Amino acid sequence: MRIDKLLGNLGYGTRSEIKKFCKQGMILVNGAETKRSDTHVDPEKDTIYFNGKEVIYREFIYLMLNKPSGYVSATFDNFDETVLDLIDEEYLAFEPFPVGRLDKDTEGLLVLTNDGKLAHRVLSPKKHIMKKYYAQVDIDINKEHISAFEKGVDIGEGYITKTATLEVLGKEKDEEGNEFTEVYVSISEGKFHQVKRMFHAIGGEVLYLKRVSMGGLGLDPDLELGQYRELSKEEIESMEEK
Repeated sequence: MRIDKLLGNLGYGTRSEIKKFCKQGMILVNGAETKRSDTHVDPEKDTIYFNGKEVIYREFIYLMLNKPSGYVSATFDNFDETVLDLIDEEYLAFEPFPVGRLDKDTEGLLVLTNDGKLAHRVLSPKKHIMKKYYAQVDIDINKEHISAFEKGVDIGEGYITKTATLEVLGKEKDEEGNEFTEVYVSISEGKFHQVKRMFHAIGGEVLYLKRVSMGGLGLDPDLELGQYRELSKEEIESMEEK
């Protein structure tokens, strides 16, 4: 790979800027100054320094974001801020995208990567990877509701959802004294507004929704809304657990 392409991919500058950096002696390859920006390097074998700091090259990045409400799960939107607006330039250079989507008003676990193959595997319906959500709903959940989720519910247009699990956590009250039920719901699909449509089908409405896990990957409780961090190798692999 050309040194200007490698550094450009990592956000160190444009090709013309990197050409100037080379001439200024700011780039070292295996301890020697590299004056030509078209010099070919092997990022896995060569040691590269930029302005005194070692350049760590990697093909893919994997980020866990605690998505806040109000952001669209997309790389671009004409009207709203996207989740990429929360990510620093050093990662944006890799051109990451969300693995799946969360509704604009839904919070919680969202993975961003530039690894298309991993994203395809995680999102493939054939994999049956579970996504778990914490929800607050405006109805009392009974055994019939739980059974309906297990059997599958009609969410419109004749579509019957695959089996899902519904776990009641308890009842709480909001600041105005209105009661709501706290639940966990786990689904293996990702239809448009699916969780909300499922509760609507049994006569309820979702007041608050947050994704807490995907496969074996759980949301880091230390991440505040809008914060993110890189995933470990073990966490990346856990995403594909059923």
